Amino acid sequence: MAAEIRPKRPFRWHIGVFLAPAVLVYTAIMILPLAGTLQLSLFRNIEQHQVFVGLENFRTLFGDPNWSVNFWNALRNNTWFFIIHMLVQNPIGVMLAALLSSPRLRFSAFYRTAIFVPTILSFVIVGFAWKLILSPLWGVAPHLLDLVGLKSLFTPWLGKEEYALTALSLISVWQFVGIPMMLIYAALLSIPEEVIEAAECDGITGMSQFWKIKLPLILPSIGIISILTFVGNFNAFDLIYTAQGALAGPNYSTDILGTFLYRAFFGFQLQVGDPNMGAAIATMMFVIILGGVCVYLFLVQTRLRRYQF
Repeated sequence: MAAEIRPKRPFRWHIGVFLAPAVLVYTAIMILPLAGTLQLSLFRNIEQHQVFVGLENFRTLFGDPNWSVNFWNALRNNTWFFIIHMLVQNPIGVMLAALLSSPRLRFSAFYRTAIFVPTILSFVIVGFAWKLILSPLWGVAPHLLDLVGLKSLFTPWLGKEEYALTALSLISVWQFVGIPMMLIYAALLSIPEEVIEAAECDGITGMSQFWKIKLPLILPSIGIISILTFVGNFNAFDLIYTAQGALAGPNYSTDILGTFLYRAFFGFQLQVGDPNMGAAIATMMFVIILGGVCVYLFLVQTRLRRYQF
C-alpha cells in the first residue's frame, strides 16, 4: 500500500512581500550604520590611511588620561541623568495616570492633553525657553519666586556646576513626563472591569485598590517604561547641546556620552575630530544600552510575566 503523501504547505510569499519594505528600511538606516560604526572603531587613521588596530582605540579610551577622564565623567553624568528620570519622571507619570484614570475627575481629557503637549515640542524650543526662564538677568523665575516670598532660593542653576545637570534633568522630566503617564493610563484602562468590581465587593477602594490591585497588574508596563527611559537617557544629546552647548558647561558638569561623542567625532573649537575614537565611544554606548536591555529581558521581564493576563 503506497504511503500517504501529505500535501505540502503553501509558501506564504505574501509575508515576505509585506516585511520586505520595513526590513530594507531598517537595514539601511540602522543595521548598516551600526556595522559601519563597529568597523570604524577598530581602525585608526595613520598617515592618511585607515589601519586596523583592533581594540587599541578602546585601550586609549580607558587608559589615556586625555580620553578616560572625560569618558568616565560623561558616563557618571549620564547615569545621574538616568537616575533623576527613574526617581522623578516615572513615579510622577504613574501618579498622574492614576489620578487621570479616575472616573470622578472632571476635565481629565484637558489635563492629559496639557501634560502631553511638551513631549511634541522641539528640543531647541525647550532648551532656549528654559534658559530664558532661569536666566538671572531677564528670566521670569526670580520674579515668580519673589511673588511668593522665595526669591532667596533662586540661584543661577544652569550656571553652577553642582546644580546644572540636575536642573537640566528636571527640565527633561517636565518635557517627557507625559509619555509614561499615557502608557500607564492605557495600562490602567486595560484592566478588566471584573477585577475592579471584585475588589470593590471585597471593600478595596480608593488608594488601597490602586496599591493592592492595579499596581501589580501594570508592573509589566512600568518595566517597559523603565527600559525605554534607560535607552532614551543614554542616547540623550539634544537638550544638553541646546542649553549648554557642545562643551556641556559649566566645566563639563553637564557632559554626557552624547555630547562627548559629538566633540570626539566632529571636533569642536580647538579639539580636532577623530572619527575612529568617536566610533569607539559610540560602540561603548551601544554596549551599555545593549547590556541594560539584556538585563531587563532576562532578569526582570521573566519575573513580571506572571502579572500579565
